Parts: sequence; C-alpha cells; structure tokens
Amino acid sequence: MQIILMEKISNLGQLGDVVNVKSGFARNYLIPQGKAKRATEQAIAEFQSRRAELEKKQTEILTAAQAVAAKLDGLLVQITQKAGSDGKLFGSVTNANIAEALAGLGFAVERTMIHMPNGQLKQVGDYPLAILLHSDVKASITVSVLGDSAL
Repeated sequence: MQIILMEKISNLGQLGDVVNVKSGFARNYLIPQGKAKRATEQAIAEFQSRRAELEKKQTEILTAAQAVAAKLDGLLVQITQKAGSDGKLFGSVTNANIAEALAGLGFAVERTMIHMPNGQLKQVGDYPLAILLHSDVKASITVSVLGDSAL
C-alpha cells in the first residue's frame, strides 16, 4: 500500500515521502495514529498545500524534544524496591516504573520512549538507559535501583 508520511518515522522515511508499506501496518498503525495517509492524488495535492504548515509543526516538536533532552541528559533517577540480602529485587523495575518516577520529577515521558536494552531491572545497582524523545532526539539517564528490606 502506498502512503504519504505526515511526520518523520525511523527506518521508513521523512515528512512527505511516498512509501510502500504492508497494508496491515498502514491500516492498523500509521493511518489511525495520524502518521500517514493513503497516497491518492487528492491526498498528495492536499499535502502539498499544507507542507509548510506541517514542516513548521515538526520543527516545533523537534525543538521541544531537544529542550526536554537537555534537561534529562545525565539525570539520576532513584527507585527504591524491596530486595533480598543478595541484591536481587522482589519483582523488577519496568519502564512503567521509570516513567512514573520521571513524572514525579516533572517530566512527561511515556513508557514506550524508555529503551531498556537488557529488559527489566532485577538487581540493585546503577543502569544507564536511553530515552527516545523523538526520532532524532535521544537523552541518556541513569537509573539507580536501591534495595530496601524494610518496605
């Protein structure tokens, strides 16, 4: 299925590109989320008339993401979990827990933006993580998992 991208999408293309994708990907993800439209002649003409407006909007989103990344970069987030004497947690720290801790610090970060390369955190310690705020903007934080036997 041919679609017009309404924003930059990693591994797919830039704003305004006409690309071929699988029909299910377009119908179930890209089109419902407003990331793309079907590439009809009418849609292409409409996009060309709104191109400057959409590019300005994307620039504003990128600038906002860069501002948040500047504040987040190098941040230390401490999360206390119940742990055993060997440092193994009872349960684990997930990206939802980290998003909640960041919200407590005043950052609106969705859990899907948090990249945990080794999966959930199951040991006490410090873990460097990446937060993908935009397809072009990444911030690095450190999550310090503290054990608490008195919880």
